[in-house]
Amino acid sequence: MSGDVPASLCERAPHVPADRLVAEMVPPPRFDSVRFENYLPDPNQPSQAQAVNVLSGFAGTLGGDATAAGGKKRWFRRGREAAPSTGPSGVYLDGGYGVGKTHLLASLWHAAPAPRERKAFGTFVELTNLVGALGFQQAVTALSGHRLLCIDEFELDDPGDTVLVSTLLGKLADAGVKLAATSNTLPGKLGEGRFAASDFMREIQGLSARFQAQRIDGEDYRHRGLPQAPPPYSDEEVTEAAYATPHASLDDFGSLLGHLSRVHPSRYGALCDGVGAVFLRGVVPVTDQATALRLVVLADRLYDREVPVMASGTPFDRIFSEEMLAGGYRKKYFRAISRLTALARDAGSRRA
Repeated sequence: MSGDVPASLCERAPHVPADRLVAEMVPPPRFDSVRFENYLPDPNQPSQAQAVNVLSGFAGTLGGDATAAGGKKRWFRRGREAAPSTGPSGVYLDGGYGVGKTHLLASLWHAAPAPRERKAFGTFVELTNLVGALGFQQAVTALSGHRLLCIDEFELDDPGDTVLVSTLLGKLADAGVKLAATSNTLPGKLGEGRFAASDFMREIQGLSARFQAQRIDGEDYRHRGLPQAPPPYSDEEVTEAAYATPHASLDDFGSLLGHLSRVHPSRYGALCDGVGAVFLRGVVPVTDQATALRLVVLADRLYDREVPVMASGTPFDRIFSEEMLAGGYRKKYFRAISRLTALARDAGSRRA
């Protein structure tokens, strides 16, 4: 036994200042050391090597611009005026789960010859949360001085997000900000199957025109030659392991899901601050879509931080129903399953 009493995520209600949301728009710890050089393309998937070439070439176009105010960080300075872009303002990586898109996007961020404070990296959800925290115009002002904005897991879930992101990226591109994004959906197909996309086709097509699409094929590297989700532990094993693990959290799954409904998703990263391993008792299938989408965000933040997850109850590859996996948010759910399964394996390897 470690002697430490596990923390409870349900007892945490973090407050995250807006300036922290901006300052933390960098690749997560899992991707601190990724570079183009240590990405290993599958020789059977030539599009992977092609994507490396496209992005490394794109990185070379991002230099040669003096840092604002003599190199001092100024998140909220006025964006410089620039002529509207006449062509694609960025690169869009489309592909399946686990083919290394985030590795490549983070590699682009690291390779871009611009000061750290003039390039930003975040998921689509984090970007929309930033707009919600700052307000639209302040978000435009905060990001307009950047040379590069990288957006991971780009998805449009409703008409409001379609218009919001299309307008935001349009203003940033016109201010000279270069854009790079990853998704499992081609730009022209964003939002398809989730709402009446035809009603918003003009906005979707305008957003698509901002990017040069680059397809990247392959199978999920997290599952290459590996088993599916490991079998769950008993409640007693989870509890005992939590008390034996430093910096652990221990929660009942149902209570945690209820707590997530009371914490804004922009704070889920802060919810995990200082947590080295998550232990969950009584995992059950999630049947409510709003709850499931919150769990997706939490899975992303845990995966970013490489926090292993040990659980009892339902295996992670069965927490979403067949109906949900066939619906409009299926790509989010498959990503969450992939990531939670990887974190469950991490927990199993540490226990072994």
